[in-house]
Amino acid sequence: MSVSRDDFSIAFRSALLQRGGAQKFSVLSLIFLALIIFFLDVYGVKFTKPVRGFINDVVYRVTFLASTPTRFFPQASKDLSNYFNVIEENKRLRAEIEKFKSLELNVEFLQDENKNLQKILETEYFNKNLSNILLAKVLVDKNSPFLKSIVINKGTRAGVLKGMPVTKDNYLIGRVVETNYLSSRVLLLNDLNSRIPVTLDEGTQAILSGSGTTNPILEYLPEDYEIIEDLNIFASGKDGIFTPGTPIGKTNDQGDIELFVDPNQLSFVTVNLNLLKKEGL
Repeated sequence: MSVSRDDFSIAFRSALLQRGGAQKFSVLSLIFLALIIFFLDVYGVKFTKPVRGFINDVVYRVTFLASTPTRFFPQASKDLSNYFNVIEENKRLRAEIEKFKSLELNVEFLQDENKNLQKILETEYFNKNLSNILLAKVLVDKNSPFLKSIVINKGTRAGVLKGMPVTKDNYLIGRVVETNYLSSRVLLLNDLNSRIPVTLDEGTQAILSGSGTTNPILEYLPEDYEIIEDLNIFASGKDGIFTPGTPIGKTNDQGDIELFVDPNQLSFVTVNLNLLKKEGL
């Protein structure tokens, strides 16, 4: 029996010797403190109860603080996720708003276009045979320093023929010079190659020639004829193409012609089918 106790004491001493000084003190202190608390609690010493309560409070507070991250981070993660969801929802709503703005602008454009078409129809079709008037949209505006023409979305499929007059609000703007199946090219009055016979207010005959600029000029006027301002110019119809009396423009103080329709502001035009079809040209 003594041999066993000697062996235990040797083993305990050896364990203590293998540890550092600080570790020895720590282990012995904890053992000693535990024994003291145990005996005090067993024998019912009065001050052990408040000490135990204090220790319990400390343990509970430490436990609460230690568990705070586990309660905080899930809520923080949830709040962060909600924040990013709000950002994505905001982006989506902004995109929807821009889409509706675009649609609103498109509707406004279509409403304006519809008003313009109604105005053209009321002007061009008044007291006329509807079968002789063809409404066309301008697809391309071929504008160069001297050549002025437009491409419209009507061609031979719709009955358009080369030479047919083209008007806007009953004002002459040019004639068809090239036809395709679904489109045509219209030579405007201010094109350098445009020449048409016209009549002035008092009956004077002349040739309206395109100058390549906005305003065409009058040629082949009577000798010593003096051009005065605000004379109205009409198609004479002597070429058999343009309807006689179709208004074109008026003279200005510089002696050239201000067209009633700005050739640079054409969106819709009308092709007059009657003359060439009637004559079988």
